[in-house]
Amino acid sequence: MTREQYILATQQNSLPRTEHPQFYPVGIYGWRKRCLYFFVLLLLVTMIVNLAMTIWILKVMNFTVDGMGNLRVTKKGIRLEGISEFLLPLYVKEIHSRKDSPLVLQSDRNVTVNARNHMGQLTGQLTVGTEGAVFGHSVETPHIRAEPSQDLKLESPTRSLVMEAPRGVQVNAAAGDLKATCRKELHLQSTEGEIFLNADTIRLGNLPVGSFSSSSSFSSSSSPSSSAPRQTIYELCACPNGKLYLSPAGAGSTCQSSSNICLWS
Repeated sequence: MTREQYILATQQNSLPRTEHPQFYPVGIYGWRKRCLYFFVLLLLVTMIVNLAMTIWILKVMNFTVDGMGNLRVTKKGIRLEGISEFLLPLYVKEIHSRKDSPLVLQSDRNVTVNARNHMGQLTGQLTVGTEGAVFGHSVETPHIRAEPSQDLKLESPTRSLVMEAPRGVQVNAAAGDLKATCRKELHLQSTEGEIFLNADTIRLGNLPVGSFSSSSSFSSSSSPSSSAPRQTIYELCACPNGKLYLSPAGAGSTCQSSSNICLWS
């Protein structure tokens, strides 16, 4: 450095400085800072509310390591205890209750249980409505009974009703009447045994009655009183096809003489 340069530098350092230094703040200030604090506080409140709601739901739904509420997941499947409500269809392989406890299925309308094969085809259906239980196919059960003080009714509105068993079918009405009605024909068939009617009184109503006029012409009516008002004793006769009819009783059998009624059956 030369002498002139040294003197010039010394003079510049000795001169007073008239400019003031400027400081620039670093950070968030003013309304931006207040907005940031507000959003942080709002986020904190939201997290606290979510945590409280999660704990409340876990407490109410009774979540455990085995399941939730009345639902328990076991090695054998799913176990429900108490009352459960299903809003959508339920597909299960097997449903059974606990030992010595009933299984109750309840709905505001009908309860329908469908059975399908591996192809998805409907093989059986059970529908419980206001009139009782409706089965779409055959039913195999060891016992059918009604509630106490209620009537038991087996009905097939459009088809036939068949009851069969390899060792017999027993129909018992302990405290009421037993009534079997049909629109067309009622068959009582025994292939190897006999049909045994055991009662104090056996009544066969609306049997046709045969009577004879002086010209040996045959006439029939639906009741004994209309054909022969004075006749009080009749003989029960049977046609070869099994049809029963009444014949006025006489000194001997009159079934053979009044067998012309079988021609009209």
